Formats: sequence, structure tokens, C-alpha cells
Amino acid sequence: MKLSIIIPAYNEKNTISEIIRQVQAVSLPGLEKEVIVVDDGSRDGTRDILKNTGGIRYIFHEKNQGKGGAIKTGFREAKGDIVLIQDADLEYDPNEYPKLLQPILSGRADVVFGSRFAGGDAHRVLYVFHYFGNRFLTILSNLFTGLNLSDMETCYKVFRKEVVDSIKDKIKSEKFGIEPELTSRVARGRWRVYEVGISYYGRTYEEGKKINWKDGLAAIWHIMRFNLFS
Repeated sequence: MKLSIIIPAYNEKNTISEIIRQVQAVSLPGLEKEVIVVDDGSRDGTRDILKNTGGIRYIFHEKNQGKGGAIKTGFREAKGDIVLIQDADLEYDPNEYPKLLQPILSGRADVVFGSRFAGGDAHRVLYVFHYFGNRFLTILSNLFTGLNLSDMETCYKVFRKEVVDSIKDKIKSEKFGIEPELTSRVARGRWRVYEVGISYYGRTYEEGKKINWKDGLAAIWHIMRFNLFS
């Protein structure tokens, strides 16, 4: 079996080499890894690093299309039996791939969400308004989708290829609206969804964190948009 790991990247020159190293180092017996980095119009030197990195496929967007656009490109290019989304910013630990993959490999799940709010794994303590914002958006999403997730906005979402094929040509989101859109489309497809607890090593804004309160407000609209109008 093959695992496709999609890494959306935008101006991540300080972390891109390390996250690729970590992804490549993860031992997954019985699984071949395909690492696809979608550079979303970086202007900080990220592209030059990718051109000189072995063992990956890289795709360059000439114009920034947002995280949603990068994931859509990655979905279309993925050849694996399982597809996993990995952020480039070192907030999520690739060593947790085995537990993210286990529900799918055991035949129980079609989709797995890695929850920062489930289980007792390590978490960096940062912004309280991010915590409440994430919980509010997850509850709002759950009310529309009927799912009982604890972390809809998580980066770690893993899909069987059949799920990706059913949604990849329908994706409309740019930027961070991709998280509620993927959740909505998975729910409507009545796929089997599991959730596992993960650790989280959050960044500060000084360290390069990009999401802000405007993205949170936009997420409210995206939740309603993709559950009521799409």
C-alpha cells in the first residue's frame, strides 16, 4: 500500500527542510510513502529549498491560492491508497502517523481526524482565544454535520483514496475554509469517521503562525456555506 502525504507550504523556509526530514524518517512497515509538497506561491526562498531536496515531489503555484487551493492540488496529484495532510510548520508531529493510520489500516475507518483536544498527549500552552475559538467552530460545525468531533479545525485529516476521489473535484475553498469544507463533504458522504488524540506544538505569531481572528470569522461563514448552500 502507498501513503500520500500532502504538505501545503507558504513562506516556510525556516521549517520546510525539518518537516520533510521528519516525514521521511517515520517508519511505516508495509507502507510506501509519497511526499507531495505544494508550494503556494512562496517568496521567501522555500522554493529553492524544495528544488534541492531529494525524495519528494514538489508542485509550485505561481499565484497564492490559499491552503484550500494547495490541498486541492495535492489531492489531484496523490497516487496513494491513503492520503494524509501535514502542515509545514512543525506544530504537528509525524511520529504520530501510526496511530492516525491504524483505524483505516484495520478496516474500521474511512477518515481519521487527529484531535488536539482528545487524549493526554503533550500540548504547548498558548492563546486562550484560539482554544475557545476552535471549540466554538467545532461545535457549530457539529450542529450542521451531525458529527461529534472535538477538533474540526485540526490539520491532521487522513482519508482513504476513495474519499479523496469523491470530493477532490468539488473543493471550492481557498485559505482556511478548507477545514469546514472537508468536514462537511465527509459528513455528507456518510463515510466512517474516527478521531484519535494527538500532541500539538503550537507556534506564536512571532514564530510564524498565520491564522488569525479574521480567519475565525470567515470559518463561521464557511461552515454555513458548505452545509447549507453547497
